[in-house]
Amino acid sequence: MKHGVVLLALIVFSNSASAQTSKTPPAPTTHNQSAVTAAGVAARLQAQGYSGIENLHKGPDGKWVGQATRNGVPATVTVGPEGDVTAR
Repeated sequence: MKHGVVLLALIVFSNSASAQTSKTPPAPTTHNQSAVTAAGVAARLQAQGYSGIENLHKGPDGKWVGQATRNGVPATVTVGPEGDVTAR
């Protein structure tokens, strides 16, 4: 009976140890450009007071560009990979 208890303890210990060491930290999302979608960019712009968001497209530099209106003023907006918004 002692061998069974020892064996069970070893199994439990090895499972908990492997569970602790096999976890990898999540990848940072701020640099994960492939996870960013036009809908996410539009939501970010809306949260900053933009409306009428149109023609969002991702450029080769990873920045999203489109047209939007804020406070009645139309502008070309650029959203960088870090989420920074520039309006021209």
